[in-house]
Amino acid sequence: MKEEVIMGDCLEVMEKIPDKSVDLTVTSPPYDNLRDYNGYSFDFEGIAKELYRVTKQGGVVVWVVGDATIKGSETGTSFKQALYFKEIGFNLHDTMFYFKRGGLNSGSLKAYQQKVEYMFVFSKGVPKSINLIKDRKNIHTIPRNKMKRQVDGTYQKQVVETKPFGVRYNLWTYDTGKGKGTKDDVAFDHPATFPDALAEDHILSWSNEGDTILDPMAGSGTTLKMAKKNNRNYIGIEISQEYIDIINKRLTPQR
Repeated sequence: MKEEVIMGDCLEVMEKIPDKSVDLTVTSPPYDNLRDYNGYSFDFEGIAKELYRVTKQGGVVVWVVGDATIKGSETGTSFKQALYFKEIGFNLHDTMFYFKRGGLNSGSLKAYQQKVEYMFVFSKGVPKSINLIKDRKNIHTIPRNKMKRQVDGTYQKQVVETKPFGVRYNLWTYDTGKGKGTKDDVAFDHPATFPDALAEDHILSWSNEGDTILDPMAGSGTTLKMAKKNNRNYIGIEISQEYIDIINKRLTPQR
């Protein structure tokens, strides 16, 4: 397997990645300066263009993002970014939502408290790997009769059977906070982690074993850890040495 964790500016590092070589990117950018990422900033448009270049035809980019509330108004940065991805050639394959069960609420005290973030799923053409998770329990699974109208206008009885589980909806709920989103205590030395299961579910949904997974803003290394767990190749880029140390600890097998 190809396993790379590279320290550096993601734009500079991505320039060295060959065209159309990445199957899936799962990443989360800084949100409107809601967190201090050791003082580092990022060039959104430059990163978006590089992601388009390195993504294979049929590849997918999962962009997990939220908005700050400034002077009583949400910034709308997430929507602006989504529209820019479309402008440079990506399809907006799905607009998904990540509901945070637990943890601190955010947003204005004069509005309903924010518990969701966006998970924009962009594709370069039609996604080549679609493995939709089926874990939504169906209530009615007993076979039942249904009358289906035929071409000649008559009705014919059919037996309809519903499988025990259906495809998950696009609102994904995860426990957050220490000991819930991940069991790796060291991950919480980073200011903004997303749950292990969130990264894993996207990796399982939009890639296959042996594919190459990228996280250009690797943070605490959640995407890389889940890629490794599920037999994918991975490339992680992180500009902060402190966060590189966290990633390496999480990727090292515990004895």
